Amino acid sequence: MDTPQTDFNRDETTTLLLGVSSGDALSAEALLPIVYQQLRRMAHGQLRRQRSDHTLNTTGLVHEAYLKLINGERAGYESRAHFCAIAAKAMRSILIDYARRRSAQRRGGGRQQVRMEEHHLAVDEQVLSVLALDDALTHLSKHDERLEKVVEGRFLGGMTMEDIAAVQGVSVRTVERDWKRARAYLRVALADE
Repeated sequence: MDTPQTDFNRDETTTLLLGVSSGDALSAEALLPIVYQQLRRMAHGQLRRQRSDHTLNTTGLVHEAYLKLINGERAGYESRAHFCAIAAKAMRSILIDYARRRSAQRRGGGRQQVRMEEHHLAVDEQVLSVLALDDALTHLSKHDERLEKVVEGRFLGGMTMEDIAAVQGVSVRTVERDWKRARAYLRVALADE
């Protein structure tokens, strides 16, 4: 059996993503070994900012997200970057669901904690609730949906500015400006938390 590739083969991946988008089960099966390491990096990055006793591990998050991506609504994946953006959103959704279930199990809340590292949003190592971050991103999307997608791609998906620009169909410079605006918005929104 072949070992999973560490990086995407762009042509092969795009072909498989188009097959997955059309509901081809063989494409979905062939896609997993190709995207697995990238999904693991994304999941690890998201879980690294969670509380230490989180019941969901990297492998579990990857598998749940992959199943959601493959078995859910067909997203019409256009490229590797587009797939990563949707995967980041799926992982965010899964972590939010876990946080809400945990919060519902405890009286008075018990929100999960997520560490916002300086190289991501520069919030001075402030520990934030994953639910507070979700609330802030939800409000941000109502203000400017593109800014929310930049944060999802960059912070939650670990995507490059170039990949985000390709997915959104804008220039890298526009994504860089959006990233600055989004960080400023989130600093203010999360400071209230």
